[in-house]
Amino acid sequence: MTPPPMRAPRTGNPVGVKNTALLVIDMINTYDHKDADLLIPSARTVVPVVADLLRRARDRSAPVIYANDNFGEWRSHHGELLDHALSGPHSHLVKPLRPDRDSLFVVKARHSVFFETPLEYLLRQQNIDQLILTGQVTEQCVLYSALDAHIRHFDVIVPRDAVAHIHEDLARAALRMMERNMGARVCTSEDLWR
Repeated sequence: MTPPPMRAPRTGNPVGVKNTALLVIDMINTYDHKDADLLIPSARTVVPVVADLLRRARDRSAPVIYANDNFGEWRSHHGELLDHALSGPHSHLVKPLRPDRDSLFVVKARHSVFFETPLEYLLRQQNIDQLILTGQVTEQCVLYSALDAHIRHFDVIVPRDAVAHIHEDLARAALRMMERNMGARVCTSEDLWR
């Protein structure tokens, strides 16, 4: 199969354009891991921004896709992941971001939302060619997902206020890499609507 030709990145398509999907990466989380104490402060600031993006995307009937780590629980499914996160001590970080009945959900095992998941097939079936990446962790899963989206010829938008980090300096570097090396549009969540 011949890959589609490379396109120049778009510079202003808002959420709600027919070919755009909002991805929420690893926000269905118990925060019961070794980096949680470093991640939680950043996640707290990102949750209301992602919640607002979810509302706006849903109001515009844009596809919303959750891609979430299964934390090595291979018999789990998205409902169990959500229930587990909602019953934990950090449920306040999950409740505002709950998937609705129209949301799609992809369980992932590694950093990239594309690695060994059906996400690319799902996006192609819906004629999606532009992705808005939100969630966590900027310098890990968001970065690797942006790279994998880029090499698959998807346009990538990353609202910097909608991605959480563990290490702020690495997150800044990751955002610069996404912008410079992958042609991603790095902006604020408000810039999506301009």
